[in-house]
Amino acid sequence: MTPAVETLGAEQIGAELGERATLVQVSSAFCQPCRATRRILADVTSMVEGVAHVEVDAESHLDLVRRLQVRGTPTVFVLDASGRIVRRAQGQPRKADVIAALGQAVP
Repeated sequence: MTPAVETLGAEQIGAELGERATLVQVSSAFCQPCRATRRILADVTSMVEGVAHVEVDAESHLDLVRRLQVRGTPTVFVLDASGRIVRRAQGQPRKADVIAALGQAVP
């Protein structure tokens, strides 16, 4: 399913985009897989220069959740340097899959 929004900027996610790519994690407060996803994405961003990880609370950003058609948490969006959504995945990702997805966003 293609999200209704093709690009995201700092004003939508509440933080600056990464220089090369951004991992946007949509989470909810009591989501156990969200905690594990946070650790995985933080680990990947520490390994790949110029990549930012931004966590967005689903309850606080309902308009964005609806526009992006998020149906569950965690949902992760991979943005390129301009904020264009290049990949999305629902559920706890594997580190190797996140790194592979970044390959599509980082030239």
